[in-house]
Amino acid sequence: MKERFNAKDARSMMLRFHTQTNGSTLTAQQPENNVIRVTLQALAAVLGGTQSLHTNSFDEALGLPTEETVRVALRTQQIIAHESGVTHTVDPLAGSYYVEYLTDQIEEKVWAYFDKIEKLGGMVNAIEGGYIQKEIQDAAYKYQWEIEEGKRIVVGVNKYQMEENGSRELLRADPRIRETQARRIAEVRANRSQNKIDAVLRALANAAKDPTSNLMPLILDAARSYATIGEMCNVLRAEFGEYREVVVL
Repeated sequence: MKERFNAKDARSMMLRFHTQTNGSTLTAQQPENNVIRVTLQALAAVLGGTQSLHTNSFDEALGLPTEETVRVALRTQQIIAHESGVTHTVDPLAGSYYVEYLTDQIEEKVWAYFDKIEKLGGMVNAIEGGYIQKEIQDAAYKYQWEIEEGKRIVVGVNKYQMEENGSRELLRADPRIRETQARRIAEVRANRSQNKIDAVLRALANAAKDPTSNLMPLILDAARSYATIGEMCNVLRAEFGEYREVVVL
């Protein structure tokens, strides 16, 4: 921030970041193993200095988490915070030559990536040209190929498998929730000022036509006036259309 963007305020140079454990590594086979995976990932995040952390529930490869599995995910954070000792110092891994080596390697590769994207005309051009999608596709293909070829071990998937009976309690959403929510939205629409809704949505539509406009204050105004997310999205969709991902093979 200081070298490239000439930042003066030390606060604007701070890297504040949120971390979520890697849901794509969770397996439907032997899902209890995901508790260990999430714990390792959460601990790595804390050791890396994260300011905010989300831990996935161990059954998320099968469906939305249940109350019990959410509680296990929460307890994972609490045990790390209160029982592991990693919070007793600001930087538990300070002085580790291996961590410093890895940091240097990451920095070098990240800057090379930034330079490549800059040569493509920036991130927007890279997305619109399909470069980012292709990178994700290639990485996913390579990861799956390594698993299927046995070059990457995933416990319970391609090694240490076991017969499973498949009986497991999964979250089942109560269909009455949809009816309740629809009724609540209808009540909001019936009691709000339609004139005010029309005005804020019209203002949002006009601002969307101006590429220099900041839409966020207008979106907040619309929300405070009880415009629904769907109504706001319809306004923006009319101006911007819908994104269609570029498929690159």
